[in-house]
Amino acid sequence: DKPRQGIKKQTCHFPDQGPHSQSYRFSSSCADVQVQLISKGQPNPLKNILHENETMFIVEKVPLEKEEPSHVEELQSEETAISDLSTGENVGLLALPVGRARQLIGFYTMAHNPNMTHLKLNRPVAALPPLWVRCDGSDPEGISWLGAELLSTSSSVTGVVLYMVTCRVDKNYSVNLEDLKKSHKKRHHLSTLTASGFARYELFKSTALDDIVAASQTTITLDVSWSPVDEILQTPPLSSAATLNIKVESGEPRGPLSQLHRELKFLLVLADGLRTGVTEWPESLEAKSAVELVQEFLNELNKLNEFGDSTKKDTEIVKNDAAAVDGSIECLLTVRGDLDFAEQLWCKMSSSVISYQDLVKCFTLVIQSLQHGDIQPWLHSGSCSLLSKLIHQSYHGTMDTVSLSGTVPVQMLLEIGLDKLKKDYICFFIGQELASLNHLEYFISPSVDTQEQVHRVQKLHHILEIVVSCMLFIKPQHELLFSLTQSCIKYYEQNPLDEQHIFQLPVRPTAIKDLYQNEKPQKWRVEINSGQKKVKTIWQLSDSPPVDHLNFHRPAAPLSLPPSISTCKTVVCVHIDCVRLSCLISDSLRQNSRRI
Repeated sequence: DKPRQGIKKQTCHFPDQGPHSQSYRFSSSCADVQVQLISKGQPNPLKNILHENETMFIVEKVPLEKEEPSHVEELQSEETAISDLSTGENVGLLALPVGRARQLIGFYTMAHNPNMTHLKLNRPVAALPPLWVRCDGSDPEGISWLGAELLSTSSSVTGVVLYMVTCRVDKNYSVNLEDLKKSHKKRHHLSTLTASGFARYELFKSTALDDIVAASQTTITLDVSWSPVDEILQTPPLSSAATLNIKVESGEPRGPLSQLHRELKFLLVLADGLRTGVTEWPESLEAKSAVELVQEFLNELNKLNEFGDSTKKDTEIVKNDAAAVDGSIECLLTVRGDLDFAEQLWCKMSSSVISYQDLVKCFTLVIQSLQHGDIQPWLHSGSCSLLSKLIHQSYHGTMDTVSLSGTVPVQMLLEIGLDKLKKDYICFFIGQELASLNHLEYFISPSVDTQEQVHRVQKLHHILEIVVSCMLFIKPQHELLFSLTQSCIKYYEQNPLDEQHIFQLPVRPTAIKDLYQNEKPQKWRVEINSGQKKVKTIWQLSDSPPVDHLNFHRPAAPLSLPPSISTCKTVVCVHIDCVRLSCLISDSLRQNSRRI
């Protein structure tokens, strides 16, 4: 019953052959297999077995076709089909018999072996990425993966490492650290060894709102490393090295930045409309129409002018409007009490405009009020928008004629939205002493075109989401928040927006000990090393099954427990050395143990 998964590894060394002059094309003479190229950074089916995240080939069985292949397809099927996972192609998890997998690994190995002169290949050949073959586990050993990884220098292939992964169910597994050390010493005939530990804690993970709204991809984990290790599942000592891993998806509907993110989304709608010529207007969030809201807003300002105390009263209206707009983020962000006329207008229109006609009518009302002198609104300095220019001209009784046609109304609203959001972000980062204007210059500069400004503001918003998520769930010291902010700023000054990027930040365990010391780790492992390359044993517990293409029978859960909870205990054991690799792996729903 015990899922035992093992990896056996063999290394064959080749003599030096000098610089390689020709690449080798890997192919199969049969049509029963397909090869997928997984690039670095893409989802890796071996993530629970190997910790490397490199480019590799994954070999699987070709799905059975329902229709007879055409003559062209028959010719093409003489070689292995190679696909790239970056295209989003989903070919399924189709495993091969072990005998066929061994044959493919043999082809791969012989092709790179300079001693195989009878193959009539031009030597030396270029090194291909590692090759891994899914196996169906039908053999007595329960093999689930076979793999081959080349060893090479800058000039030639010098060897190959062969892997074998096995898996069987075992619900009665137990191990202690001393047994692992003794086994390691006995296997390698070594007297000295060191044991280092690693633990990963899940500090935060977003959950789904309901069956319709999926959970966001926001996760915050903590990786802790230390040495020596005293016992299995030891809590990391405070002298450990620790790193936060932060991945945040913007727009969490329950988050404190939901209102600001909605404004950003509307800004993106306007930018896309200018770029493509087609604007997908969102639904209104207001009970009244945009025209009604803008007219009421102008009437209020006109009344204030009649009383001759517009500055004081206008500020009060701004504060009330700011509280209404930013109420959802006031727990973390300082509510801006200095929204100027253009920013207030943006708040009214961004939540209510649902058509181009709305846009034209609203700006027509504003321009007429300015021309007639009904309002004399105040503005922040530094704005370069067309509306700001018209308002400044109205102070002197003369205004340029503006034709509200074509893309002009969309451009006008986009400009005041950009100004408003930039000031929101500046207010937060400077108010929290996390950045200066110099730090933010790249993101708020008006010297680039409008589309690029929108893209940079979008990146700045993602930085804000990251920082606020940590403030909510980690509650770190200011020093850590400052370092995180600066790290994000530096990354986004050089890279495009990527909400799947994992930001890593070193931290002191003493600063966040309350978050993990009483929690169960998501992953825990010990690595026993003898100081020689590839001579080590790793034993690991994790909450992820080590193999995703095989199903293992699990004992039924007790009736007193929810059906999703299993009492099956599984262990992953992998042994690695420079001559061979043997391992034993087993998995469970919440507890996997793994030894390498």
